[in-house]
Amino acid sequence: MDMNAGSIIGISLVGGVIGTLCMTIFLQIITKTGVANADMVRALGSLFTKSLKSSFSVGIVIHFTSGIIFAFIYTLVINALGLNGIIKAISAGTIMGFIQGGIVCFVLVTSVAENHPLPDFQEAGFSVAAVHWIGHIIYGFFVGLMVGLITI
Repeated sequence: MDMNAGSIIGISLVGGVIGTLCMTIFLQIITKTGVANADMVRALGSLFTKSLKSSFSVGIVIHFTSGIIFAFIYTLVINALGLNGIIKAISAGTIMGFIQGGIVCFVLVTSVAENHPLPDFQEAGFSVAAVHWIGHIIYGFFVGLMVGLITI
């Protein structure tokens, strides 16, 4: 693949936005259906605002910024490993999403929920962890897809 810096940045922006958007939509659907409180955007935002009132706007900026940064890391890894082709890029992205999701779920359940300022986000049981893990796998899939499509 051997992408230049401009390509890596461009792919990271596109992949990060699309991956984060897909993950966010999935988590919002889960929250709306009542399966689990998976509203990562408001949970992130309210860590800083200490209220739900302005948590969405703060959370969306944090979530998409983080998504772009992690897409940059995913893109660098995929490029460094020479994973040419859409199937290899999707596979790598999905595996990285799986790993990142596992780490996030562990941290979410063990410390973030316990220390969250709002009662709405202080409980993170199996269902919350599971849907966040799936959300990260979805994110990784779409970042990998974008890397694979853009570098064909």
